[in-house]
Amino acid sequence: MPQLTLNNMLKKACDNSETLTRNELKFLLELENENDLQQLYCAAYSVKEKYIGKRVFLRGLIEFSNICTKDCYYCGIRKSNSKVDRFQLSMDEIISEARWTYEQNYGSLVLQSGERSDASFIDFVEEAVTKIKELSKGELGITLALGEQTKETYQRWRKAGAHRYLLRIESSTKNVYETIHPNDELHSFEQRANALKLIQECGFQTGTGVLIGFPNQTIDNLVDDVLFFKNIDIDMIGMGPYIAHHQTPMALAMDEMMGTFDEYKEHQLKLGLKMIAVCRLFLKDINIASTTALQALAPNGRELGLLAGGNVIMPNVTATEVRPSYTLYENKPGLDENCQSSRQALENSIHNIGEEICYGIWGDSAHFFERTK
Repeated sequence: MPQLTLNNMLKKACDNSETLTRNELKFLLELENENDLQQLYCAAYSVKEKYIGKRVFLRGLIEFSNICTKDCYYCGIRKSNSKVDRFQLSMDEIISEARWTYEQNYGSLVLQSGERSDASFIDFVEEAVTKIKELSKGELGITLALGEQTKETYQRWRKAGAHRYLLRIESSTKNVYETIHPNDELHSFEQRANALKLIQECGFQTGTGVLIGFPNQTIDNLVDDVLFFKNIDIDMIGMGPYIAHHQTPMALAMDEMMGTFDEYKEHQLKLGLKMIAVCRLFLKDINIASTTALQALAPNGRELGLLAGGNVIMPNVTATEVRPSYTLYENKPGLDENCQSSRQALENSIHNIGEEICYGIWGDSAHFFERTK
């Protein structure tokens, strides 16, 4: 496609009045030329600057348990992985980490764990949310990333004080989703998609996301994912490039698909950045996380994600002694992000690309307020 056409397409994408077509989304996700990619990232950044500003919102991430009832083929903490040291933080440990997050003026935190829906887990989360709101005098924003639940459970957690919920669809294409999950009632595509509707109905700012670049996934599948985000009117996206964990069934397939490790990292990083950029161009005013998986592929991966259109970073504030046991993928970085030097390095790297960290605010999705007004 001629260069002029790419320029016109990006100009169209930056225009409020026009939306990219399916073929145009696919074209952008298939870009490989470095100059073309830089144009894509710059266009996406200009849209972020228009709707969000040069601002980064922080979410202190508390990974409080790796106990999971799911057996997803890609995930390092899947139920069948007997080599994982299972843990659950105590209430006091969670509150201590939440207090640290509050004292650092992060503005918001994320409670994340393996997926469970038993009564004791539901009660535990409700109590944790309530206590976090109390200790911060209501000032800490709370995002939950705790999997599929009933509407009643979502309502309880919303009433306790959580106001954002992230549930990755993983793939919005049913037959592709089924290639990365066991074929049983615990891993139902329909149930997961319906859970997103329930979360929205309960008044949460609703986030989802997908794995990017896993075996047998196509560019057309990723285009479908971007259209899915639009169709369900999503408020925020947390997605990242797939990175293999060699204690999972998917790891061998990934080894066969990719070449050298350096080629693998380059491919996955580029695909992850393209998805951030295309989502920003297509969805405009949503929150998009620049995830740790990008940092696992390049030391400056999260900064590149911000420059491609991301506006949220989630520093890990979990106790360092349990972090190695919460590895959804291998070579996960961020083992010391609650030490002073690491926080200063993160702040410096964000300032060096011309972005401002917004301390002490929730950083809610502008799209949510447009959707619900």
